[in-house]
Amino acid sequence: MTLVEIRRFPIKSLLGERLSTVEVEQRGLAGDRLWAVRDADGKLGSGKNTRRFRRMPGLFTLRGHCGDPVPVVELPDGRRFDANEAAGHEAVSEVVGRPVTIEREASVLHHDEGPVSLISTASLRRLHDLLGEPVDPVRFRANLLVDVPGNDFPEHGWLGRTIRVGSEVVLRPHRRLTRCVMVDLAQERAVEHGQILKTVAECNDMTFGVWATVERPGRIALLDTVELAS
Repeated sequence: MTLVEIRRFPIKSLLGERLSTVEVEQRGLAGDRLWAVRDADGKLGSGKNTRRFRRMPGLFTLRGHCGDPVPVVELPDGRRFDANEAAGHEAVSEVVGRPVTIEREASVLHHDEGPVSLISTASLRRLHDLLGEPVDPVRFRANLLVDVPGNDFPEHGWLGRTIRVGSEVVLRPHRRLTRCVMVDLAQERAVEHGQILKTVAECNDMTFGVWATVERPGRIALLDTVELAS
């Protein structure tokens, strides 16, 4: 198995960035989802409505870039602001249609379920077979895309085992990732779709990919070997 894509999302629920290498910490990929859009009620911007999240149309027209000391948000017209700039907050508020700020993670992690998310090319091929068309991995907003032979859901067999990525990092997948309407929303080159979540629900219990904790931190890079241990 081989690591073929690394994605980081410096600001939760915004478009992110593809990387060739990244440091993996106990919390996950360095800087991943460390900041989030937050409204006056304290809810985090998302593509769904829950007790914790508020659906904010327009988030997928914004992009987060890693920055030092704060990330940078890029607007649809190309303007960029530091995440802590008042002018940036006003511009993002205009895009999503409500007053919001962009804030750093505090005591509660921004991750939906776990620190590092993984999907496989085999699972994407399985969805391709079911839908009759290719499915862009960007829809699942996973941190790591692992190239695996076949066209099934191999991630199910990873649960509870350890996975070595490259020479340093060791992950332990714990659960399958529950999916929501966000997988059908338009983002980057993927257009709006109405059947992906329905298909995932019917064939895989509303899950796709897995989330993992970090057993040993370190650096990973594209084309690193991915090995499943006992």
